[in-house]
Amino acid sequence: MVILAAPSGNEVNLLEVILHAGPVSKSVLVILVTFSLLSWVVIIRKALLYRRSRSVSERFRASFKRATDWRELKQQVEKFSISPLVGLFVAGYGEVTYQLRGIGQDGRAQLRSMEAVERALQRASVVEMGRLERSLGGLATVAAVSPFIGLFGTVWGIIDAFRGIGATGNANLATVAPGISEALVATAIGLVAAIPALMAYNFFQGQLKQFQTELDDFSLEFISLSERNFT
Repeated sequence: MVILAAPSGNEVNLLEVILHAGPVSKSVLVILVTFSLLSWVVIIRKALLYRRSRSVSERFRASFKRATDWRELKQQVEKFSISPLVGLFVAGYGEVTYQLRGIGQDGRAQLRSMEAVERALQRASVVEMGRLERSLGGLATVAAVSPFIGLFGTVWGIIDAFRGIGATGNANLATVAPGISEALVATAIGLVAAIPALMAYNFFQGQLKQFQTELDDFSLEFISLSERNFT
């Protein structure tokens, strides 16, 4: 249990400080705790999603490299659905299939426009990145807002401390300790909510850059194979 020790020898229990806090301070604490819990839900879900997506992407990429017929691979995409590469493959495959115009003069199927294939892959990449980025804005909000909410609680606690001094005419520690304690608790919980959210947000942004690199690389590989086989 966390204890705030006063110089006079009296001990202020942190739980008692919270329970006896004013309505404004309690509201601040509830908001900060709620923000912290929500941010941890997002952190855990995103960490699991990115880990699974990367693992499944590696398996899908291996299957894509081994595939000799994209129609067979298309029938297997459901088991790789969590991978962002699948969205690109489905979009690119759909555009290639739409463009194929039968048998060319050399007896091979041909594409009308590689630019259209590139645009289809770019659109799919934007969609997949949007899916991966979903909910990260909440972490950014918690990281940015929580310290200011904690600061508001701090200011309010200090105001209460001065009110206690004014009401009693006594500025000893027993008078100001409750308000100062509330202020310190609000500040601490604000930082507890903000710091993990900020660290996780920055970490996930690095993960997103890696995903974007993988998507770009896969798009180039898909385009190269399409040009090689259908033009």
